[in-house]
Amino acid sequence: MKVVIVGGVAGGASAAARIRRLDEHAQIVMIERSGYVSYANCGLPYYVGGVIVDRDELTLQTPESFWDRFRIDVRVRQEVTAIDPEGKTVTVHTLDSGKFYTETYDKLILAPGAKPTVPALSGVDSERVFTLRTVEDTLRIRRFVEDQKPKTAVLAGGGFIGLEMAENLAEMGIAVTIVQRPKQLLAPLDADMASFVHAEVRRHGVVLRLGETVTGFRQDGDSVLTLLEESEPLHSDMVLLAIGVTPDTHLAKDAGLRLGIRGSIVVNERMETSAPDIYAVGDAVEVTHFVTGQKALISLAGPANKQGRIAADNICGGNSRFTGSQGSSVLKVFDLTAASTGINEKTAKAAGIAYEKVVLFPASHASYYPGAQSLTMKALYEKETLRLLGAQIVGREGADKRIDVLATAIRAGMTALELTELDLAYAPPYSSAKDPVNMAGFMIEDLENGKVRQFHWSDVEGLPRDGSVTLLDVRTEGEYRRGHLNGFLNIPLDDLREHLDELERDKPVYVNCQTGLRSYLACRLLTQYGFACAHLAGGYSFYQAVMKERLAQSPYPCGMEKL
Repeated sequence: MKVVIVGGVAGGASAAARIRRLDEHAQIVMIERSGYVSYANCGLPYYVGGVIVDRDELTLQTPESFWDRFRIDVRVRQEVTAIDPEGKTVTVHTLDSGKFYTETYDKLILAPGAKPTVPALSGVDSERVFTLRTVEDTLRIRRFVEDQKPKTAVLAGGGFIGLEMAENLAEMGIAVTIVQRPKQLLAPLDADMASFVHAEVRRHGVVLRLGETVTGFRQDGDSVLTLLEESEPLHSDMVLLAIGVTPDTHLAKDAGLRLGIRGSIVVNERMETSAPDIYAVGDAVEVTHFVTGQKALISLAGPANKQGRIAADNICGGNSRFTGSQGSSVLKVFDLTAASTGINEKTAKAAGIAYEKVVLFPASHASYYPGAQSLTMKALYEKETLRLLGAQIVGREGADKRIDVLATAIRAGMTALELTELDLAYAPPYSSAKDPVNMAGFMIEDLENGKVRQFHWSDVEGLPRDGSVTLLDVRTEGEYRRGHLNGFLNIPLDDLREHLDELERDKPVYVNCQTGLRSYLACRLLTQYGFACAHLAGGYSFYQAVMKERLAQSPYPCGMEKL
């Protein structure tokens, strides 16, 4: 059996190695148009920033190492230009010599990946406008930074690559501005959770120009102008386009393979395309979202590696299946970690899923052990079935651990209430006896059992201020003086029992505290004294973070005093 693999990196390289492990006698040919067949593409920004010093550390395997260990014929700097599904051949262009040749196959795996989205804008071909996808891109940017010593940079796009590059450039002393059309960074996060990321990047000197549209670029001597739709151009020494990626599927299209959303390659659970004996894996393929069941594009290394393995299994006579991706991700943003899994509110609404959410601020480990840091967690679940839909966590420690637990719970089909039953490891330096994941489950359990009701930051401005309801802040007097929600009466939680007569029992009570814990306790107390009560999810801290971000983008009255 002869297997030809178009493309290396995550999907192609993992498929090649797996086929060899399953079939010692298969002839395996891997064709890669770049000069590197297996490299750490997630580490590329850190080489630009000098965190990874040795460029060889980016290379996971070389053509020589693939041959020595697996006897796989790896051909770099060669590009497949056409596929003949009926004749079972591919046409290959040797880039260095310019020659073409034909290669036959019994099985073909397409792993072309995705390419940086480069819009048809004027000046986009400037030598000071970069994209980052391959090792060659990285080396070009690194050389530019070392030789030209830029002092300013504009990044068009605020996704994973944009933020990683922003951090690395800023750490090198370069003044960074991020420009993008959406009004938030990191699309997997909801806007309220992204507020914490915005505050962190601004704290490190990065300028955010959100809600702005780039219309083109223009060379201006030794600098480049980034042209904006409704604002003055931005001067910088360099520009990085990081507005997303597009499936690289022209080969599949020309060969008549069935295409899906955004031109991606349609595959079944076995990673088979619409053409016999042709498989496809990685960023170029359309997948099923594990939570929504809808078709999606999820460009992440984890799913690509799994898909390569599954295609290899099936080529070698197995029956492996890819059951979908839930888009679990984690990102270092200066001193913060931002992580997510499953779907966010925007996606749930688009999919027509009726959901509820909880927000909490647990400590990363036992609060009495030195170094505990606060996590901001948000969990979504389906109202009717209570199945977990997604989670987002932003914090300085422990976010990666908790998102992986929640990702596992979603994959296992656990309900939100079953989070209370998870038996998680505990020692003071690492967690609490009630882990933050357990706490999310406890909060959902109380909501669903009717022990507490909640309202959200988006409801605050709509609360009546005409005396028809009681607005109550149960933080300490000092906390209240430092800033509070407009119209909220301050009675500290510890004094509340002695002041019940000051509250009217026939009026609903809306309670606020700093993070939601004391307001929950106040609601439990008040409910047992006959009050109808709801507390603010996430408390003043969450509301304050969201409203500060709104003020940063578009100043308007936000309902807070002494913000």
